[in-house]
Amino acid sequence: MATRKAAKPAKAKRAPSARTASRRKLSVARAAQGLSAAEINLSLEHADVAPLAALIGSAGGSAIGAYRDPLGSRPLVLATLPLAAIQPTPFQRDLSPTHTKRLAQKIDEAKAFLDPLIVVQGHDGRFWTPNGRHRLAAAKVLGLRQITALVSPDETLAYRILALNTEKAHNLKDRSLEVVRMARTLAKRESRAKESDFADQFEAAELITLGIVYESTPRFSGGAYNSMLRKVDRFSERTLAVSLREREGFADRLLAIDVEVKKVIAALQQRGFKSPYLRNYVVARINPVRFVKQKPGATAPAMPIGQALTRMLASAKSFKLESVSNSDLAWVAVGAGSSD
Repeated sequence: MATRKAAKPAKAKRAPSARTASRRKLSVARAAQGLSAAEINLSLEHADVAPLAALIGSAGGSAIGAYRDPLGSRPLVLATLPLAAIQPTPFQRDLSPTHTKRLAQKIDEAKAFLDPLIVVQGHDGRFWTPNGRHRLAAAKVLGLRQITALVSPDETLAYRILALNTEKAHNLKDRSLEVVRMARTLAKRESRAKESDFADQFEAAELITLGIVYESTPRFSGGAYNSMLRKVDRFSERTLAVSLREREGFADRLLAIDVEVKKVIAALQQRGFKSPYLRNYVVARINPVRFVKQKPGATAPAMPIGQALTRMLASAKSFKLESVSNSDLAWVAVGAGSSD
């Protein structure tokens, strides 16, 4: 008589990952929103854009047309402006001469400038571009008289461009420098505003701290420390000016930790360890919140940042060289691909 095989127990269904859940949400079509075609058209004589159109003309430019943004209904003017009338905002990533030259060459080959600058009207009456620094520089290389621009009378848009820049993402250094420059600009303009008021514009609190570090030490290896900072750095409820002074102290302490880390790395290299992941390994070993699990977007820090930096410096100074093995470094190399 044939024996029946015992039925295998049913496998428990795994909960969908955060990424899968996010994709499912994106796949569900939202209800129609925004303006209709009839609501979008806007005359240049309309009160919402007439002063801006006049300012464009007085600057030597030409207001071509106006409309309301189909999503947010903000008034916008499509225009051309003389290059001398536009300045890049002071908090953008640094200009790359190589990228500027290459961009100018490609624009010249195409014989068309198809990517208008985003320009805002500043409170000082001048025109600022928050994300077109290289295109503006390339246009100057080409000797253009006028450049096409999408002009908004809403100056606050200049502080939201970084969050929108997802297709051509900045690296960690660029993002950090841009954020701290924004913070310094806003601290002068809005002296009573709290740092937390600008959480959306700044993206992440640790970018401000790292930005201060990069200002004094451009070659700082911020990626090695970023995962630790993400767990302990949070937006302050203090004013921007006060918070920036406090963060300058955090930045100094971070640099002091890095000095000790470099000493450990040099000592390990003298012992024959030549792995390119030595820094990541040492920083991971002295990270006081290394094994603390946090949910994405956690509002509470795993540990106050001041306490974390104190423990980290103490661990770096007391690092035991004899505890390091090649197998440890191999483990770090596996995880390095997911680090910032």
